[in-house]
Amino acid sequence: MRRRTLLTGGLAALGAAGVATATGSVAGTGPVITVGSKQFTESWVMGELYAQILTARGFQVVLKSNIGSADIIDRALRGGQIDLYPEYTGVILQTFALPKHMPTTARGTYEAAKAFEETRGVTLLKATPFQNRNAVAVRTADAREYGLKTVGDLKKMGKTSYAEYPDNITGPLGYDAIVKAYGLRDMKVRPLNIGLQYPALKNGDVDAADVFTTDPQLRRYDFTVLDDDQAIFGFQNVAPVVRRSLVDRYGARLTEPLDAVDELLTEEAMQALNEAAAMMRLSPAKVADRFLRANDLK
Repeated sequence: MRRRTLLTGGLAALGAAGVATATGSVAGTGPVITVGSKQFTESWVMGELYAQILTARGFQVVLKSNIGSADIIDRALRGGQIDLYPEYTGVILQTFALPKHMPTTARGTYEAAKAFEETRGVTLLKATPFQNRNAVAVRTADAREYGLKTVGDLKKMGKTSYAEYPDNITGPLGYDAIVKAYGLRDMKVRPLNIGLQYPALKNGDVDAADVFTTDPQLRRYDFTVLDDDQAIFGFQNVAPVVRRSLVDRYGARLTEPLDAVDELLTEEAMQALNEAAAMMRLSPAKVADRFLRANDLK
């Protein structure tokens, strides 16, 4: 409870600042480590967390934010432009490894992703408790009225409308896949760009919506996330992807600080961090600094 209070209270007290996405250096005098992040808020915040904790432990850190998609940042890592970055275990399998069958547990997904990365000269450190994955949300009032607990329970509502972002309607994690897996033949899709599904669901324009489990809007609205008991959304914990040569060279000096940060990143904590950066407009650097100080890591 102490950590939770310090996180949310400390972030609220920071004051507004612009979101930083530029490449820059973080002060330090030890061995040089280059940290990368992808092109969205959650990755920027995690990149700052990694950069700042390593700086506090004596590394000289260069932070390269907003590098790009999974493909682009993976090439940067393997090409030596960066040394580590935060990645989603399911993304590693879905984008690079491409197994015939996806694992059916979070642990299995992590182990398969790590085994794959180690064939390419990199490795994964410990994964976060939180996952950022697609999910189906409904209004809590409807969940109570109809007894909705799983995605399949949407059948109890009869004809329903489902908010889905256009690029995901026919994808493996989208509307078509949900209808097929759960037999939701009475559910019709309403295409909406990412972000617009939240007010649409809140206002009753749709009955259910595709959401991401660490979106800060889930803290602000009275929604219920339904259980994906068919596991069609897979598992998306985050782990640092690190060049193996650095782990061999620095050992626990490098890995222990990163593990210490990641073990604190629950779904609730990540939603709060995302809310501070994306909706309160605090810089990812300040959000990360406050979180680390609140948890006695700086």
